[in-house]
Amino acid sequence: MTLPRRKFLHPEAGATAPAIAPCFAWARSYPSRPVRIIVGFAPGGTSDISARLVGQWLSERLGQQFVTENRTGAAGNIATEYVVNAAPDGYTLLVFASAAAVNAILYTNLNFNFIRDIAPVASILRVPNVILVNPSFPAATVPELIAYATANPGKVNMATAGIGSTPHIFGELFKKMTGVNLLPVHYRGGGPALTDLLAGQVQVMFDPVGETMGYIKSGKLRALAVTSTARLAALPDIPTVGDFVPGYEASGWSGMGAPKNAPVEIIDTLNREICEGLADPKLKARLSDLGSAPLALSPGGFSKLIADEINKWAEVIKSADIKAE
Repeated sequence: MTLPRRKFLHPEAGATAPAIAPCFAWARSYPSRPVRIIVGFAPGGTSDISARLVGQWLSERLGQQFVTENRTGAAGNIATEYVVNAAPDGYTLLVFASAAAVNAILYTNLNFNFIRDIAPVASILRVPNVILVNPSFPAATVPELIAYATANPGKVNMATAGIGSTPHIFGELFKKMTGVNLLPVHYRGGGPALTDLLAGQVQVMFDPVGETMGYIKSGKLRALAVTSTARLAALPDIPTVGDFVPGYEASGWSGMGAPKNAPVEIIDTLNREICEGLADPKLKARLSDLGSAPLALSPGGFSKLIADEINKWAEVIKSADIKAE
């Protein structure tokens, strides 16, 4: 249907033009003061470190300080709600992890809708996980794990960092695709879970590569496979889960968002600068040290990734009947 041209020439429409021009000028001057990057997880984790690395890059490129601020709790939901309620002016940003896609399904009483209320700015990195077992466990490969778990249903304990954590849902996807019965044992965080895995109190765990590389290299834990679609340069001899379970892929990721209605010009500026940073050899090397790989997407591409991840994990959460604590 073609609308009458005079609809667009209404005096009220023309009256708004002077108000629009200063907005563009204001966006071009961004940033004119320090910017806060809110992270929903504790200092030292992958999300926190990636936020600080990107923040340092943006500070150097844009001439203002990008300061990381940790607001922990509720699997990142506290930080997200804080940013949702912030002014959409580009001076309060959120660095979030793949947990956000899980939280969108797992929590039914949130005061925000992630897809609606957070504008994707830029993806930052992918974080492959690895299937780990205690060296005393009688399985050295994924097929041997499947065979042992099949022969001993419900007797293989799978440590997680909590209900709905990525180690939990990555393991549930593995169970769904293989039909094996691994018994989830939930901890309050990945640290306590790893401690019990090292002690042999539990037998298997899905965990980020960067957090466990030292244990793998020292032989304190055995890596059966990585959860990414390709082998990792840091662990070239470790196969992928998909080599034995076709179609399996489960990687964490992190990225930056802003409150909805943040100026498109500011989002585009941040995306361009972050993508250039992800191509910088020094920054790439620092991200590699985290056991991760740069993930440079446009705002639209990042938005699609988030939506696809929400759909993917919704099926897993439903089939495993996972309920939030």
